[in-house]
Amino acid sequence: MLERSLETRLQKWLGKGKTIVLTGARQVGKTTILKKVFANAENGLWLNADEPQTRDSLEINNLEDLKLIVGNKKLLVIDEIQRVKNAGLLLKLLTDNFKDLQVVATGSSALEISDSIFEPLTGRHFLFHLYPLTTKELYASSSPFEIQQQLSFHLVYGYYPEISIQRAIAEELLKNIAGQYLYKDVLIWKDLRKPQLLDQLLKLLAYQIGSEVSIHELAKTLRVKSETIESYIDLLEKSFVIFRLKALSNNPRKEISKMSKIYFWDCGIRNAVIGDFRELKIRTDQGALFENLVVADRMKYKVHHGISNSSYFWRNMNGSEVDYIEVEHETINAYEIKYNMLKNHKVTRAFTNSYPTANPFVITPKNAGLFQLSYKFME
Repeated sequence: MLERSLETRLQKWLGKGKTIVLTGARQVGKTTILKKVFANAENGLWLNADEPQTRDSLEINNLEDLKLIVGNKKLLVIDEIQRVKNAGLLLKLLTDNFKDLQVVATGSSALEISDSIFEPLTGRHFLFHLYPLTTKELYASSSPFEIQQQLSFHLVYGYYPEISIQRAIAEELLKNIAGQYLYKDVLIWKDLRKPQLLDQLLKLLAYQIGSEVSIHELAKTLRVKSETIESYIDLLEKSFVIFRLKALSNNPRKEISKMSKIYFWDCGIRNAVIGDFRELKIRTDQGALFENLVVADRMKYKVHHGISNSSYFWRNMNGSEVDYIEVEHETINAYEIKYNMLKNHKVTRAFTNSYPTANPFVITPKNAGLFQLSYKFME
């Protein structure tokens, strides 16, 4: 069984008298990691709120009824907590009244969790996010050369745990995830009137990975209001399908400040959205996929390890740009991410002139493993 980076952080907060909330998209391994963390736990109860009978039993505000469910258990895990009505109040009652009980709740969407659970749980919970596998989790003992040999698979099929292991049926598994789970919770909780619009928007975003996205242009293309597009993108972010990368700008007169890039948390999901699983060598989106993989892998690494520096891209009014930037205190690291290794790439002089103390790096398939295996790159 693969070791997930989040395991150590979860172990640290057990038995502290607070509920642990673990969020992440469906199929990223939330239940698996919890079963591993609690492998030696005795006297535990696991409940799945996707099951109607279980859900009905949990939709109570009566302490006496809760005592009948919990009994003398020391561990209570509730999967898919967002399916339970008044889930925040339920977790509050459990946390406040069962002092010897470790409560763990998982959720596949931040939509209803953020709306109704966190407020009652103020000061009573620790929140963790789990994403698809990182390169380091899957290839911790591999060399950068060995990681390079695996890139072609992950650029097409991504890093979901089951897909990374069962490669022979990767395409079928991805189609299943995209068809049944991708934004299931968006449709359930927000009762969207236009699910077709959500699907069309997601496809447009899939074709624009690594590029700046204009809300106005998307709205114009789909013939809806900009506010609707902004709302749908927010829903997709909270369902852990995509994320936004904002622009670094210390000089609004010369640098882009209001635009964002949108990436998918997983390249395989992106390819499933547009139905394209062709071999990497015959694709025209190699560069965009490589940039998406590197940036998403870095963002997952940071979340799983609790790293809180800031991430950006950069572009000036003349069109010069830098793919990815990290800022930590006074340190600025700038990265050009290029799939083509035949050209001599470097970070644009327009950026290094504007930020002379920045550390410039170029990431290609040849050295990407160095970047993905360690937070400190090339030191």
